[in-house]
Amino acid sequence: MTQGIDITQLDPAIRVQDDLFRHVNGRWLRDAPIAPDRATAGSFVTLVDEAEAKVREIIEGAAAAEAPEGTDERKIGDLYASFMDTDRIEALGTSPLRPDLERIDAVTDYAAFASLLGDLERTGTHGVLGIYIAPDRGQPDRYVTHAFQGGTGLPDESYYREDDFAEIRDAYVGHVARMLALAELDDPEGRAARILDLETRIAAHHWDRVACRDAQKTYNLLTLDAVQALVPAFDLTAWATAGHIDAERVLGEIVLAQPSFLEGLQTLLTDELLPAWRDWLRWQVVHAAAAYLSSALVEENFDFYGRTLSGTEEMRPRWKRGVSFVEGAMGEAVGSIYVRTEYPDAARERMGELIENLIEAYRRSIGELSWMSDETKARALEKLEAFTPKIGHPEAFKDYTALTTDPTDLLGNARRSMAVETARELAKIGAPIDRDEWYMTPQTVNAYYNPTMNEIVFPAAILQPPFFHADADDAVNYGAIGAVIGHEIGHGFDDQGSQYDGTGALRNWWTDADREAFDALTTTLVAQYDALTPEGAEGQNVNGSLTIGENIGDLGGLSIAYRAFRLAQPEGDGEPIDGLTPEQRFFISWAQAWQAKVRPAETVRRLTVDPHSPPEFRCNQVVRNIDAFYDAFGVTADDALWLEPEDRVTIWSA
Repeated sequence: MTQGIDITQLDPAIRVQDDLFRHVNGRWLRDAPIAPDRATAGSFVTLVDEAEAKVREIIEGAAAAEAPEGTDERKIGDLYASFMDTDRIEALGTSPLRPDLERIDAVTDYAAFASLLGDLERTGTHGVLGIYIAPDRGQPDRYVTHAFQGGTGLPDESYYREDDFAEIRDAYVGHVARMLALAELDDPEGRAARILDLETRIAAHHWDRVACRDAQKTYNLLTLDAVQALVPAFDLTAWATAGHIDAERVLGEIVLAQPSFLEGLQTLLTDELLPAWRDWLRWQVVHAAAAYLSSALVEENFDFYGRTLSGTEEMRPRWKRGVSFVEGAMGEAVGSIYVRTEYPDAARERMGELIENLIEAYRRSIGELSWMSDETKARALEKLEAFTPKIGHPEAFKDYTALTTDPTDLLGNARRSMAVETARELAKIGAPIDRDEWYMTPQTVNAYYNPTMNEIVFPAAILQPPFFHADADDAVNYGAIGAVIGHEIGHGFDDQGSQYDGTGALRNWWTDADREAFDALTTTLVAQYDALTPEGAEGQNVNGSLTIGENIGDLGGLSIAYRAFRLAQPEGDGEPIDGLTPEQRFFISWAQAWQAKVRPAETVRRLTVDPHSPPEFRCNQVVRNIDAFYDAFGVTADDALWLEPEDRVTIWSA
C-alpha cells in the first residue's frame, strides 16, 4: 500500500489548526515555481502536464507513422503536421484572411451582415448570439437548440463598466488595433476605438454571471417567430441558412437564456452603427484565426489574453499548442488511444467501490436531515437512485469520417474541424438522446455533473495521484477523489442542480418550507465566502453568490466523503501512519488535492468570472464547517480555523 502522503512536505511552522492549506502545502507554496507558460501551478496542473506528455507521444507517433489515408491516425498526424509547419505558416502571413475580409467590405445592410455572420460562424468565427444543442430542461428526453448572449471580447460584462478594469480596457483597445494593423487594415486605431465602443454597448445588455447561472431565469422556451420578434433587424432565418442550418428544424423552438439581451441588441442594429459592426466583424475574423496564423499575430494575441489578463510570462511551446489543437479537433480519437495504456481495469473497479459508498453515504445523510421533510426526502432519494456514473471513457468514441485534413492547410483544418463538429451537433435535433455522450475527453483532468442527464462523469486522466491512488489506504482516496465524487453528486443537490428531478427535468420537487430552509443555509454560506479575500488580490473579495454552487459542492462533497470513509473503515479501525490517524490523513489528503498557486492577475480574473472559489478557500473554508475536522485535530476557539458551532453550515451531515 502506498502511503499517499509525504510528511516531509508538511510545514511544521504553520499549525494545521490555523491553516490546513498552508500546513500541508506551505513548503511547496514557497518553493515551487509557476511555469513561465502557465498562470497557475499545482496538483491539477501537474496532472494536466503528465496527460499532455502522454498525448504528445500519441500524436507524434501518429504523425511519424504515415498511416493509411482516411484513418484517424493519419488525420491526427495531418493536423499536428499542419500546426508544426511554421515555415509555411509564416510564408502565408495573413493571406488566408483576405477572402473573408473582402466579403465584409461588401456588406451594405444588416441582411447581408446576418448572412455573412451565419456563414463565418459555422467555421469558428464568434457571433453576437451563441448556440448549442442539448437536452431540453423542460423535456429532457429530447434535444433542443439553446441560444445565449455573445459579442464581447473581454472576459465579462463587468470589464466594460467597472473602474477597476479601466487599464484592461485601454490595453484591449491597443491590442485590437495592433491585431488589425497586422491584418493590414487601415486606420487600426480608429477601428479599435469603434469596436470597444460597440462592445461596451453590447455588454450593457448582458446579464451578469450570477443571473446567468439561474436555471429558471435562463429557461425561456420560445418559437423562432417569438425570438425573431425580439430582434427584427437581424434576420435569423437568413443567418441560419447561410450557416447551413435548417431554420425550421433546428430553430423551430429555442431555449433563449437572456431574452432582454436580444431586445437590447435590436437597439444597436442602426444605420449609424453599421460601419462599427463591419469593424467588429473584421475583428472577429482576425481574432478567431489568430492562433493559426503567423508568429506576429500569435504573439500579439498571447500578449493580451495570456500576459495581460492572466499574468502568464511566456507563451506555451509550439508542441503544446499543437497538441491542444489536435485534441480540440479529434479529442476522442486521441482518447481512444490514450485509454489503452493509461486506464487499468483496477482503477475502474476501485472507483466503482468508492462511488457506491458515496451514494450510500448520501442516502443515509438524506434520511437523517433535520431540515428536510419526509416528502422531499423521498424525492431526493429517488433522484439519488437515478444517478448514472460514468468512469474513464465513453463506450463508443466519436466518428471522424466526415473530417478532411490537409498537412499543408492549418487554418483550413481548423475551420473544417469546426464545421464537422457543428454538423454533428445540429444533427442531434430530432434524434434520440445519446446517453453515452461525454462532454470531456478521457485525457481531461476534470470531472462534471450533467443535470439533464443526472449523471456524474470522471475521465480517466483525473484518476491519478494525488486524487486517486489505486493501492492507497482509504483515508487518502476518500479525502481526495472521494471528495471529488461527492462534489459532483452534490451538484445534483446544489442551489441550481436541486431544481432538476431524477429524470433531468427542470421541475420543483421540494416543499416550500424545505426550499426555504435550504435557502437559509446557502445564504449563510454565501455570506461566509463574501468575506474572504485571497492572497494576491488584496481588497477584492470572493463573490459568494457566483461561487455558491461550487461551494455547496465542496462542502457537501467533503462531508459525504468523510461519511463514506467511515462506512468503508468503521470507527476505531486503522492504525496511525507516520503519526497521523486515518481521520487526519483524510483531511491532509483533501488539502493536498487543492495544492495550487495562482498569479495575481489570474486571481483577479477568476474572482470576476470563475464560479469556483480560490484554492485556499476550497480547502480551508470547507473544513471550518465540518465538525469531524475539529475532532481530528483538536481545533479550539483559540485557533484561526475555529468557527462557532452555531455559524457552521451543515447541508449534508458527515
